Amino acid sequence: MGMPPSAAFGCAIALTLLAPAALPAQTAGMVEEKLPPPTGLAPYFMPVSAAATAPDGDGFLRRWLLLEPVVKPNRTNAGFTPSYVRDVLAPATFPGRFDAVPRDGESVQGGLRWHALDSSMFDMKLFYLAQGLGKPTYGVIFWAVTVVHAPREMRGVRLALGSNSASRWWLNGNDVAGLYGDRRMVMDDVLSRPITLRKGRNVLRGAVINGPGLSDFCARFVDADGKPIRDIQIDVK
Repeated sequence: MGMPPSAAFGCAIALTLLAPAALPAQTAGMVEEKLPPPTGLAPYFMPVSAAATAPDGDGFLRRWLLLEPVVKPNRTNAGFTPSYVRDVLAPATFPGRFDAVPRDGESVQGGLRWHALDSSMFDMKLFYLAQGLGKPTYGVIFWAVTVVHAPREMRGVRLALGSNSASRWWLNGNDVAGLYGDRRMVMDDVLSRPITLRKGRNVLRGAVINGPGLSDFCARFVDADGKPIRDIQIDVK
């Protein structure tokens, strides 16, 4: 289980960063449909409000577009090594256009749908998302997208992450962080290299792979002193 948001700012552990990933070719066949809000997700999730939202008091991003889990059978002879995670969580494996923000209710390859949701907690409880939607909970990949609106250019910030299990993260199409191994979620477990939030719209995208057990993630931006950045707006468009 992850540490509560009131816990002290954690120390970053070493991580391997990749060069910015190339964008894949567009994928045809995406359909947008107006659907009622998913049911069975309380108390962890609720439909998003019409207006953009701010991070919570500890800076955590609680509004995301979450894709129904992509089935990915577990490896039998090895764990979530960096090379394996980079292979299966990559722009080329994204179900749809990696350079586009999906829409709530949009359907992609295999009939998987995107859901725009606010979390009632600081972390996004992916296991309970899948369970609430009646989808597979083990041996799956979750994709997540959110849009960060910054009031000004912010240089030298870091993306602070925790995930259960391994995950990869991209900001504005650039690979910024990876968490590897069969790990539990710990807030601020890994910090990205210093990055820039450009003034206006920024797209943050992540992918989490789950073997057995629970799965969740948490994300926030922190400044050079490790203090959470709260004067940004979070939305799904």
